[in-house]
Amino acid sequence: MTEQATTASLSVEEVENWLREKIAYKLSVEPAEVSVDDFFDSFGLDSTEALVLAGELESWLGFELETTALWYHPTIAELAKYIVVEKDRLAA
Repeated sequence: MTEQATTASLSVEEVENWLREKIAYKLSVEPAEVSVDDFFDSFGLDSTEALVLAGELESWLGFELETTALWYHPTIAELAKYIVVEKDRLAA
């Protein structure tokens, strides 16, 4: 799961699943218990955990996210859609 996303194009579902699995692991719950529509702050991750998650996500994606990405896209579903658009834009 720490491998970099190697395809030029990712699906929203792939990004959502990656985020759900990472958050579930950090919370010690099953991925099915992590809703893609819940706000990130509802997961109770502290700022250090959020920064680590963002770093792991950037490593997996192979590009840096804007520092405001989580602010403007505050759910897994919204962030996943944004990431797919950005990944496709950067690959073009």
